[in-house]
Amino acid sequence: MLNLERLRTLDALARHGSVSGAAEGLHVTTSAVSQQMAKLEREVGQQLLAKNGRGVRLTDAGRLLADHAARILSQVELAQSDLEAQRGQVVGELRLAAFPTAMRGLVPAVLSALRADHPSLRVRSRELEPELGVNAVIRGDADLAIVLDWYNKPLPMPEGLATAVVLDDPVEIAMPEGHPLAARDAVDLEDFAEDEWVAWPEGEFCHEWLLYTLRGKGIEPCIAHRAEEHHTQLALVAAGLGVCVAPRLGRDPMPAGVRAVPVRHRVHRYIYAVWRADADRRPSIRAAVEALQKAGEGIGSVASP
Repeated sequence: MLNLERLRTLDALARHGSVSGAAEGLHVTTSAVSQQMAKLEREVGQQLLAKNGRGVRLTDAGRLLADHAARILSQVELAQSDLEAQRGQVVGELRLAAFPTAMRGLVPAVLSALRADHPSLRVRSRELEPELGVNAVIRGDADLAIVLDWYNKPLPMPEGLATAVVLDDPVEIAMPEGHPLAARDAVDLEDFAEDEWVAWPEGEFCHEWLLYTLRGKGIEPCIAHRAEEHHTQLALVAAGLGVCVAPRLGRDPMPAGVRAVPVRHRVHRYIYAVWRADADRRPSIRAAVEALQKAGEGIGSVASP
């Protein structure tokens, strides 16, 4: 009889591609991963790992068993989901991932509501960028992730995942109060063709969206400053160092000396929850999604992308 925890270790190795990655994903030591794999090799009587430079790779037998392990673990997830659904109680542990502004603007209210309404549910949260949140759900490192789509650039979404829209988050342009356009009721992105921009770090989904959108309007933006957090970006704007995109979620309080002006041709992003489809019936996931949507009311409108 194959040991489920050893199959889980093999699955993590296949997904992460290294012993250290598997150990981090499973929250164990690299030694524990190596021990579990050695036991699994003895159990099946075949070599599952081979040296590959300083790392390891799966042998043909390892890849074959890893494919079966992924299906077995998915079936176990379905069984757990069905049992929770039959019991109908919101209990156990829920691992939640959220991108930074959602972690600030949504998650505290959601965790508070879940603790009040479902005291037997333990929620563990962590901050992850949207792509990493999706990957964490696929790997099984998170049960639920809060991610985002831009209105004109969707986040790639693999098969096997379920989603629910949480809110439609309107976006404005933040500029110093002394900016020539600060007194306007609305602006166009083209108005800032000559401005310096404060943006996200290069390579991030939101940074790529900004370049894609501005270049689509014939603007080659001058990115003068890059910062991960919106509040750091706004502090740079307050210092007169550029303009930035300013979604409403998690934005307040706005620093002194900054004016946020709506974009005339509406710019917005969809905030939504994503989880594995084989866990769809889990009451804990459904309770968390309901709490997310309730927390999203008043920040933006709930609408289908």
